Amino acid sequence: MDSTRNFLFLQGPHGPFFAQLAKMLVAAGANVHRVGFNAGDRVFWGRMPNYIAFRAARDAWPERLCAILRDRAITDIVIYGDTRPIHATAVAQAKAAGLRIHVFEEGYLRPYWVTYERDGSNGHSALMDIPLPEMRARLAAGTTDIPPPPSHWGDMRQHIFYGALYHWFVMFWNRGYPQFKPHRALPIHREALLYSKRLCLMPFLALSRIYATYKIKKAGYPYHIALLQLEHDASFQAHSPFDDMHGFLALVIDGFARGAPAHHHLVIKAHPLESGQSPLRKMIRKLAQEHGVAKRVHYLRGGKLAGILAQARSAVTVNSTAGQQALWRGIPLRAFGTSIYEKPEFVSTQPLPAFFAHPMRPDAEAYRDYRQFLLQTSQVPGGFYSSKGRDQLKRQLVDKMLAPQGPYARAPQSKARTMKVVR
Repeated sequence: MDSTRNFLFLQGPHGPFFAQLAKMLVAAGANVHRVGFNAGDRVFWGRMPNYIAFRAARDAWPERLCAILRDRAITDIVIYGDTRPIHATAVAQAKAAGLRIHVFEEGYLRPYWVTYERDGSNGHSALMDIPLPEMRARLAAGTTDIPPPPSHWGDMRQHIFYGALYHWFVMFWNRGYPQFKPHRALPIHREALLYSKRLCLMPFLALSRIYATYKIKKAGYPYHIALLQLEHDASFQAHSPFDDMHGFLALVIDGFARGAPAHHHLVIKAHPLESGQSPLRKMIRKLAQEHGVAKRVHYLRGGKLAGILAQARSAVTVNSTAGQQALWRGIPLRAFGTSIYEKPEFVSTQPLPAFFAHPMRPDAEAYRDYRQFLLQTSQVPGGFYSSKGRDQLKRQLVDKMLAPQGPYARAPQSKARTMKVVR
């Protein structure tokens, strides 16, 4: 019986990560194949073999995928995120055929890690079905060391650069893919321009952000923080009760106006990759004026989170991974979407006015155990976009992908080890 592994790569992070990972799988004895849906996919696959161009309309994808899986004897599918339509179709077919599904995502414990799971991520992750007591029991029985984080975080500039480059390839070199349609609603030319504008303006935006952060810290008032995410992100679109960011902002500002003490302020922090396609500043100003709190609501565009979050009284989000930075610091957190950290031990369920008035703190010990479980299973140190980050990832990922079971699989436990569980 042929035991050769045949990996089919679909769409990945912008940049060369998927091609470099595939090269290492080939060195390990596997075969790799790649379906490309546009010129950006083609360029970033480089000289790797077995490139398959999908040039038809999207409704032809299920039948074409079925033929590829059959004709190339695919054993494994590799994707970045599991909710865009082409990936959701692939996951459904792969599960029906009993294939392994390797899902990459940005790190649940950003910024120093990326996420590697089997079968699904975010709201579809196996984490959703593992209660905290079971995590604690498996930690007590295990011997896995926590992987160290990278020495520094250097991915943001490269992330924006590769995003701009990818979209420019799609905009100008895409004649071979006449029926390609992006999975996001924003036109491809608009997305390319926004990425490029963001890249060019980074130094000026940084100065503006530093000044705004200084003003907030210098003022000395107590503040709460709302952690925004990109409106087109899969976690917001597929695992959120809101249709758009306006719905979330309206709820948060209303809850703040009705519940927060009169001397408290609200800082609304945009995602670091917020491109400006949504008029957030104008939207926030209008909502704050309508609720009579215009002087107490502040908008902070992008940037790193630690400095402003450390002094916050509480944090509110839909389901951003940034919520975990609040929990790590023991800051009360209210989340509204489906998320992998949605555990009763550390996420508040209070109505928003009550939360802003007297936020309930998370169980710090419970969150430390949860975080340790993530670090020992699905979080891999490194990054998709910088060369150093990719090098750190590649050293570990091939062995994980060739393993018969995924990161959350229950390891065999001896009776002696089981007796160590005290919680």
